[in-house]
Amino acid sequence: MDRATFAAGCFWGVEEAFRPLNGVKETAVGYMGGHTENPSYPQLCTGETGHAEVVEVQFDPAVISYPQLLERFWSKHNPTTLNRQGVDIGTQYRSAIFFHSDEQSRLAEESKVALAASGQFADPIVTEITPAGPFWRAEEYHQQYIQKQQPDFTCS
Repeated sequence: MDRATFAAGCFWGVEEAFRPLNGVKETAVGYMGGHTENPSYPQLCTGETGHAEVVEVQFDPAVISYPQLLERFWSKHNPTTLNRQGVDIGTQYRSAIFFHSDEQSRLAEESKVALAASGQFADPIVTEITPAGPFWRAEEYHQQYIQKQQPDFTCS
């Protein structure tokens, strides 16, 4: 088992992008990249903790590779908007890859360079690629939030 951590806006939708993939064994939403220990959602919403809303993905690399997870990450958000995804604005909604190994760092950087060179986006990619820090699991009502709501719910 391996893990990957991604921030791409509202963590409800990000979790749902990864949760059903074959080889993904578990997902959890939470907070990473800030300076406050064990932040609460209300604290995060102030933008003062420095954390991003993230999804931590536990995956079987024999079934799904880290590059495949990166492809999903890039395809599910706009990596050119600084501290914003759709109507969600603030540093907690930034685009970030939190790597857990030198190999993940290398693969993330390579994928970012390839995406930038592809011409898919007119604006520069602003996604941070940074070492993973402590993962603070979000409150239980945030876990698999979309699954707990009506089936046609989407997170912007």
